[in-house]
Amino acid sequence: MGRVVFIGAGPGAADLITVRGARRLAEAEVVLCDALTDPALRELAPRAEWIDVGKRGYRHSTHQAEIDALLVEMARRHAVVVRLKGGDPSLFGRLEEELAALARAGIDSEVVPGVSAALAAAASAQRPLTRRARGRSVAFSTAMTRERRLEVTHAADTQVFYMAGSQLGVLGERLRAAGWPADTPALVVSRAGWPDELRSHHDVASLADASARHAGQPTVVIVGAGASALTLTHEQDQAGTPEGAA
Repeated sequence: MGRVVFIGAGPGAADLITVRGARRLAEAEVVLCDALTDPALRELAPRAEWIDVGKRGYRHSTHQAEIDALLVEMARRHAVVVRLKGGDPSLFGRLEEELAALARAGIDSEVVPGVSAALAAAASAQRPLTRRARGRSVAFSTAMTRERRLEVTHAADTQVFYMAGSQLGVLGERLRAAGWPADTPALVVSRAGWPDELRSHHDVASLADASARHAGQPTVVIVGAGASALTLTHEQDQAGTPEGAA
């Protein structure tokens, strides 16, 4: 009986994987990989068998039950199986179902965290997700559900929406209905972490204008304090969250 290592591959280019993730990947005999992982990562495990089990939104793709069964089967036949997931496994990565399947089968597992798309988007745009005094909370949501519902609240200073590319117009409307002012900053980033990443800056009222530019791409939307322009004064130096707090 082998073990399964879940690795966050990061949101884009291969060099966004963590050092631990790269080391565990190099040990793999079999890799079950997501659709959005960089093919260059195969160079880290050239002798492994690579199996594409990618899922893209709710379009036709590998069913979750098939992935669960395949993980169990591979772990019974190989010493180290890697489940390579885009971004971070714990954020909208269906990690719970796969961990549960392994636990029911008595198979050991490990989770190696990764850089999520929201973090890559904020970094490349130089828009910190938290801000002193005015950005003390961040909420992560999915903009797509199987029932095609979009539920929006105003529960944090910064709200991040994943899988938002086809929902931008509706998202803007729902944000206003939830109490976000029309002039609230909104940052839209598609293919975060890739060399061809695309960014555009909007406000809640004009969010629909980003639809054509980001259509068909994996997209995150950052709304609120974390999407606002940098403060270039020293007024906040003595206020808010202490520097270095996580």
